[in-house]
Amino acid sequence: MGAQLNAYLMSEDARSQADFYVESLGGEILSLKTFAEAPGTPEMMKDKVMHLSLIVAGRNMLMISDSFEPISSSRSISLALTYDNESEAREAYTKLGDGGENKYPFALQAWGAYYGEVIDKFGVTWMITKP
Repeated sequence: MGAQLNAYLMSEDARSQADFYVESLGGEILSLKTFAEAPGTPEMMKDKVMHLSLIVAGRNMLMISDSFEPISSSRSISLALTYDNESEAREAYTKLGDGGENKYPFALQAWGAYYGEVIDKFGVTWMITKP
């Protein structure tokens, strides 16, 4: 018996965040459901994203929803991407850092792998590695 683990992000603007990840990492939005599809949703919430799923960086499922509560960033969770190609890893690091914060420069590390860390403009921490 087993399970698959997927990241599910809560967002202040799920559509923009998903578009940013598709642009930065390559991929596509697979499905988008709004709260308008749920009975009894207040008019002001009907256009908000209830569930959005997308594929990024080849084969990785990511899910996002608009939040009813303010979003707070946390350094206790990071999304890690491991690339086979240094130029692809460097490009992802650069694009994800656009408008965000470059925490650790993408560079060859003492342990022999390329590694960099960015916090994107939505507050999500990404660890980019090329072994």
